[in-house]
Amino acid sequence: MAHNPLSEAVELPRARQPGCPFDPPAELTALPSLVRMNFPDGHRGWLATGHATVRAVFADPRFSVRYELGHNPLADTGPMPPAPPGDMLGVDPPLHTRYRKLLAGKFTVRRMAMLTERVEEVTTEHLDTMARDGGPVDLVESFAFPVPALTVCELLGVPATDRDTFRQSVAVANDPSVSMDEQISAYAAVVEYLRELVVAKRAAPTDDLLSDLTESDLDDDELAGVGALLLGAGLDTTANMLALGTFALLSHPAQLAELRARPELADQTIEELMRYLSIVHTTPRTARTDVELDGQTIKAGETVTLSIQAANRDPVKFDEPDTFDIRRSAVGHVGFGHGVHQCLGQQLARVEMRVALPALLTRFPTLRLAVPAQDLPLRHDMDIYGVHRLPVTW
Repeated sequence: MAHNPLSEAVELPRARQPGCPFDPPAELTALPSLVRMNFPDGHRGWLATGHATVRAVFADPRFSVRYELGHNPLADTGPMPPAPPGDMLGVDPPLHTRYRKLLAGKFTVRRMAMLTERVEEVTTEHLDTMARDGGPVDLVESFAFPVPALTVCELLGVPATDRDTFRQSVAVANDPSVSMDEQISAYAAVVEYLRELVVAKRAAPTDDLLSDLTESDLDDDELAGVGALLLGAGLDTTANMLALGTFALLSHPAQLAELRARPELADQTIEELMRYLSIVHTTPRTARTDVELDGQTIKAGETVTLSIQAANRDPVKFDEPDTFDIRRSAVGHVGFGHGVHQCLGQQLARVEMRVALPALLTRFPTLRLAVPAQDLPLRHDMDIYGVHRLPVTW
């Protein structure tokens, strides 16, 4: 595809090449590092694709994450309301700093160790169920979704007696096959449950993150919002990394064989999957003042779409970026973002993937797709890329 002059605006390339479920659209990676972009709502902003350019915007405090200032790069959603209480993904410093400082202190080494043990237990329980019931199974429903869902329940201190109901509401809130009204209703039920849970934690604290946070100056609405944020940021993402990561490994048998032969490559494999798959494919930032970037002037009020998937396939940063190589050092990928808004729960996500993926591959050495790869339903039009279902057998 010929590069458009910077004076012209492009549409965000969305269509992936047939038979290439892991690669970004070819038109996207062919673009310069910064181009004008037409947004679905008519806004004329920018698209950043280069690794250095994306990192520069992530790190620049002159760009805002506030929902009400930005424009959605994926759909015409109309003006967005401000972030609800507790949602630090949609606020700038100093409020963001306040939230992040409180939360960062709760992701302690001790809590990560406790959660690692729990992830190991949950993983084993679901693999045992799969082995007992036999294949084929949908790996999303049987494994990739419940492992992070139960981990988040553990983190928040959701009582065991409530977890099935809670998980059902969360599943509906994340289910694109149901109506938007049903999703919104389920999400509202989740937030209301979390608000009630906060009240219960204030009265009788237990050893979990929400209980710890009741000792802070956050009010009940903020605490419920923090819980909803952790669900939204840590569940769908990790579930799709587990499912799409399994699909990627099954689609690269030589890499899978090497990982099985050299389990010490597990950590590198996780980082390479984060780079190669880039399931959080885009995120917007809006200039609060005029900013000079890559020789262009981004005017105050203009939104820049950051293409994570293009940045993570930038040949200036990564040699042979379209090759999946578990021996690669993928240090510097932006799969978890960069700067002050870099994913707070990235270590927990790594724990879940580091435990669950090797355990799955070890338990089922003959694991394989139960349907042709081209028949898998991909999440083409969703904020988080992945698979809707992953039928596997062994």
